[in-house]
Amino acid sequence: MNRRAFARRLAVSVPALVALASRRTEAQQAGQQPPPPTAPPAGRGQFDGSPVGDPLPGQKWRAHDRSRPQPRKVVPGRPLPTPSASSDAIVLFDGKDLSQWSGGGRGGVTEPKWKVENGYVELVPGGGSLVTKESFGDVQLHIEWMTPTGTDASRVGQFRGNSGVTFMGQYEVQVLSSYDNPTYPDGGAGGIYGLYPPMVNPCLPEGQWNTYDFVFEAPVFEQDKVVKRACITLFFNGLVVHNRAELLGATATLPLAAYKAHAAELPLTLQGHAGPARYRNIWIRRLRGYDA
Repeated sequence: MNRRAFARRLAVSVPALVALASRRTEAQQAGQQPPPPTAPPAGRGQFDGSPVGDPLPGQKWRAHDRSRPQPRKVVPGRPLPTPSASSDAIVLFDGKDLSQWSGGGRGGVTEPKWKVENGYVELVPGGGSLVTKESFGDVQLHIEWMTPTGTDASRVGQFRGNSGVTFMGQYEVQVLSSYDNPTYPDGGAGGIYGLYPPMVNPCLPEGQWNTYDFVFEAPVFEQDKVVKRACITLFFNGLVVHNRAELLGATATLPLAAYKAHAAELPLTLQGHAGPARYRNIWIRRLRGYDA
């Protein structure tokens, strides 16, 4: 088969190619150039977002270092762990309402503005964050999240599915569409934002639910001095991606994270950023220690 015959047969078998060729021919006949492919707006590329921050103590990287290696992709085992709440857990979201949450944003505490439907809650653009009415210190937290399909293809990197789980309103673990959407590594799904990427990237494609299972250990202060740093352990889709990772302080990159004394218990936040993002099956347990 010669090349011309092969091309004709390929075009017949792939209607999309026929349509594309037809559009190009019409544009050429009209003396016009075919429209360019959709591209992200200036400043909203895969590695845009927060600027590169200060050097990270004990690491050879800076916060949000664009040259840091991408976490190795791993396919998680199935089925994913999706446990229901234990008898001593507080159910923060059961798929029905936001009675355990307030809205949070520049306007202070408000009624929550996120959308509840079909058993999940979805971030609403401009709707601020969700903040728990109760406060917590050391906890076990289960949460399931997804980036829905149909996201604008020009929204890449930090501008696709961006949300976050923020302990005590201070210490953020990133939620992001990270299956095939690279960005600076400490800003991807499962990253302790601005500090550590996940050890591996087990994120599932858009339209599929991911699971986070945390153990969070709150910092301890004596007056204004931190005497025990906060630690995060995270199982992401059943895989350990952080193992008692010590935090340098509240999430920040310029200047670098630092501790400022705060209460022993503070609310949990689901960040309203650049979604879309959905959550379901959220429950939390206070960790009271031995002999409690």
